[in-house]
Amino acid sequence: MSQRPACYPEPPAALLSGAMPGDLPLLDVLTSPVPQGRFDSPLDGRHVLCLHLGQPVPVSYRAGRHERQGVRLHGQFCVVPAGSSTRWTLTQPAVSLLLRLRPELLRDTAEAMGLRGPGDPLAPTIHIRDPQIERIGWMMQAEEADAHPGGRIFADSLGVALASRLLALQSRRPVAQVEAGRALPAWRLRQVIEYIEAHLDQDLTLAELAAVTGFSVSHFKSLFRQAAGMPVHRFVLERRVERARLRLVEGKMSMTEIALEAGFSHGSHMARSLRRILGLSPAQIRN
Repeated sequence: MSQRPACYPEPPAALLSGAMPGDLPLLDVLTSPVPQGRFDSPLDGRHVLCLHLGQPVPVSYRAGRHERQGVRLHGQFCVVPAGSSTRWTLTQPAVSLLLRLRPELLRDTAEAMGLRGPGDPLAPTIHIRDPQIERIGWMMQAEEADAHPGGRIFADSLGVALASRLLALQSRRPVAQVEAGRALPAWRLRQVIEYIEAHLDQDLTLAELAAVTGFSVSHFKSLFRQAAGMPVHRFVLERRVERARLRLVEGKMSMTEIALEAGFSHGSHMARSLRRILGLSPAQIRN
């Protein structure tokens, strides 16, 4: 059996036992080489979705007791449920984009979609193609390449979208929509907005904001959008931009200090966000 790829670190023992550390992201991404020859995908306490990157690679893989043949194509993905492994034999080295999803987010999303079957609802799949899941993968890849400028809240939102799409594909049911007129109560919306404003300089998470309102992550994401008219990660970004604009107009702080107070990962991320949302550079705003 091939060795574990060097860039795929051994997961903490808690992950293998099924316990999830509280600070573990709902969804994270890792670009991993897959060696030529026989290779067992590493065990993980999270659900792992593997998107193939690059040229086609002929492979064989074990599905149950049977060995099957196939070709890995760019953008195709496989789903390895938490705590399980798939055995592959590759004719040449390959590269996978691994999206690792916390099981409780999938269970929470399944409940929000009205899927309450026994046990874990995710089934293993091999060589599937879906444009929506590919887009989520490429967005997470871009976040990784740029040191996650969108922060945890953007990745968390993508995690909910990924869980919803995986469940919709498996159950052949559309993603559940918020009931007409159902939104966060006005006082709950004010409560979470005040929390966002007070903690704007921190790397906010979806679970953290959902806890403020008392709703689950999946329900909160939908209810907030219905009440605020935009996704929560977009709302947070616009509040960061407005905080940065006010500090730039005041002219009392450096660009780096303003970026950190507004919750941007660095000054260049702040500048890109200002241009995208306001159409102005920091220098233009300051002047």
